[in-house]
Amino acid sequence: MSRARRRTVRALVVVGSVLAFLSAFAIWTERQALNTGDWVDTSGRLIQNEEVRSAVGEYLIDQLYANVDIEQELEDILPGETKQLAGPVSGGLRQVAGGGAEQVLQSTTAEELWKDANRTAHEQLLAVLENKKEAVSTEEGNVTLNLGSMVTNLADQVGIGSQLAEKLPPDAGQVTILRSDQLKTAQDIAVGIKGLALVLSLLTLLAFGLAIYLSRDERWVTILLCGIGLVAAGFAVIVFRSVAGGIVVDQLVSDESVRPAAEATWSIGTSLMISIATTVIVFGALLGIAGWLGSPTGSARSTRRFMSPFLRDYIPYVYAGWAVLVCIYFLSASVQNLRTFLTTLILAGFVAFGIRELRRQSEEEFPDAQVADYFGGAKDRVVDAVKSANLGERASKLRLPELRAPSESGDAEPSAAPAPADHEDSRLRRLERLGELHEKGVLTDEELAAEKARILGDGA
Repeated sequence: MSRARRRTVRALVVVGSVLAFLSAFAIWTERQALNTGDWVDTSGRLIQNEEVRSAVGEYLIDQLYANVDIEQELEDILPGETKQLAGPVSGGLRQVAGGGAEQVLQSTTAEELWKDANRTAHEQLLAVLENKKEAVSTEEGNVTLNLGSMVTNLADQVGIGSQLAEKLPPDAGQVTILRSDQLKTAQDIAVGIKGLALVLSLLTLLAFGLAIYLSRDERWVTILLCGIGLVAAGFAVIVFRSVAGGIVVDQLVSDESVRPAAEATWSIGTSLMISIATTVIVFGALLGIAGWLGSPTGSARSTRRFMSPFLRDYIPYVYAGWAVLVCIYFLSASVQNLRTFLTTLILAGFVAFGIRELRRQSEEEFPDAQVADYFGGAKDRVVDAVKSANLGERASKLRLPELRAPSESGDAEPSAAPAPADHEDSRLRRLERLGELHEKGVLTDEELAAEKARILGDGA
C-alpha cells in the first residue's frame, strides 16, 4: 500500500475503535433506560441486594411514621392511664419495624410489589418520553415510583396494623423520577439515544469494513489491528464504568449512611454495561484470531494447509453450515430491535467474506493439498512409531557381553569380541521372521522359545 492509503487505513481503525467505545454506552443506555423488561429485571436484582434492601426498608419506615401519627393513633386505642405509654410504645414499635423491614422485603410478596411498582413507573416514563398525552397519570405531569403498596404491606407485616396503614395519604411512598419541567429535555435525549445506538453501531462496522477493504494484500494486519481496537474499547468501557461510578456516587450522595446502597445500585444498574463490553472484547478476540489465520507465520500456514482441501472441495457445505448457525441464532436469541438485527446480519456477512478470502489464499498457497495427505500421513507416523518401539525393545534383549576388568597382575583377561554389525542385523531379521511365523500359527509357543534360544545362543 502507498503511505497515504496506509495512513487512511490506520485512521479508520482508530475511528472504528472509538465508535465501538461510544456504541457500548449508547446500547447500554437504550436497553437499560428505554426497555421496560430489562429495567424490571435490574430492579429485581436491586431489591435482592442487602445494602439496597436495608435502605429501602428504612425509607418505607420513614414514610410510614412521617405520614401517620402513630403515637396519636396508639393513644386513641389504649385505655385509661395506659395512654401515657403511647410515646414509648411508638418508639419501640419503630425500632421493631426497622429491624424487621429487611426480613419483610426478602419475601416474595414484597419483591413482586417492588417489581410491579418499577414496571408501572417505567411504562409511564416511556409513555411520557414518547409524548403520549394520555400517559400523564400524576399531578403536574411528574413521573413517580409509587411504593405506597409496599409501605402498607410493611406496616401490616411488622405488626403496626393494617388499620393504621390504611390512613396513609395517597402520596405516601412516592419517589419522583421525572418532574414536569424536565419532560421536554428528557424527550429530546430519548430520541437522540434511540437513533444514536443504531448509527454508532453501523458506523463502527462501516469504519472497520472500509479499512479492511482498502488494505488489499495487508488485510491480515488490518484485521488484527481491528481486533486489538475492539479489545481495547471493551476494556476502556470497563475502566470508565469504574471511574464514573465513584464520581456519580460522590455527586449524588451526601448521606454516608446510604453510600453503600448507592454504590450497590450503580454496580447492579451498570452490570449490563459489563456484558456489552465483554461482547465487544470477544468479537475483538475473534478478529484477532482471523488476522492471525491470514498471517504468514508458520503456525498459520500449517492451519491453512490443513483447511485448504475442505475450503476447496466442500465450500458449499461450509457456507451452508454458517447460514444454518446464523438462522439458529436469529430463531433462539432475542433480536428485539432493528439495531440488533442489522449488526448481526453485517457481522455474518463479514464472516462469509472472511471465509471467501481464506479459501482464495489457501488455494494459491496449497493447490494440491488433499484430505488424505493428513490422515494417511498421521497413520504412517503412528505405524512407524510402533515399529520403532518394537525394534528398540528387541534390540535391548541382544546386548553384547561387557568387557571384564583387568586382573590385579595387570594381565587383561580375554573377553568375547563384539559380533559384527551384519551378524546382528541377521539375527534381528531372523527373530522378526520367527515372530511373524508365530503370529500366523506356524510355530507353537515351545517351538518359538526353542528357536529364539538357538538364535540368541549363536550370538553369545
